[in-house]
Amino acid sequence: MSTTHDDAPLAAQVRHLEALLEERGWLAPGEIDERLDAFAAGGSPANGAAVVARAWVDPYFRARLLADGNAAIGELGFSMGGALQEQKLIVVANDADEHHVVVCTLCSCYPIALLGPSPSWYKSEAYRSRVVRDPRGVLRELGLELPASTRITVWDASAESRYLVLPRRPEGTDDLTEQELAALVTRKGLIGTAAV
Repeated sequence: MSTTHDDAPLAAQVRHLEALLEERGWLAPGEIDERLDAFAAGGSPANGAAVVARAWVDPYFRARLLADGNAAIGELGFSMGGALQEQKLIVVANDADEHHVVVCTLCSCYPIALLGPSPSWYKSEAYRSRVVRDPRGVLRELGLELPASTRITVWDASAESRYLVLPRRPEGTDDLTEQELAALVTRKGLIGTAAV
């Protein structure tokens, strides 16, 4: 972990706490790093794309996904289990009248298990502050021009809850297989900063 001058005292406190937990036998040496590495290694935008493709071809799975994201992704072998706790997955579906976009205004909370590591722009202060105030303008800058009649809803992720956007299924894709549909889904589409 790299530190800057400003966060060096905090990093030292974290290392001290980790050492105390190891001394007391509550953590094995290096256990926190191992858990974080394992969690990050399993995450990929392909996971989120597989979830979306299944929702596009299976209306019953879609209903379960929107009602309880954690349980539904578990059916596909995915989990929102973090290094220390499971985060709640909330899935929001785009439709003809409403488009959803995800942000974490405090830091960079993000469903790593389904999307892999977050893009640098997602963590930037500019995105985090501006997408709440001017979502249409930010989406336009990112290449997504929505009709003026489309309502845009911004969802703010937190340490306990993560969001995944279920994009609209592209027209003319009725003959595609689930795997072919998954190949159409992008990470930006799953955040809501692009259409699929």
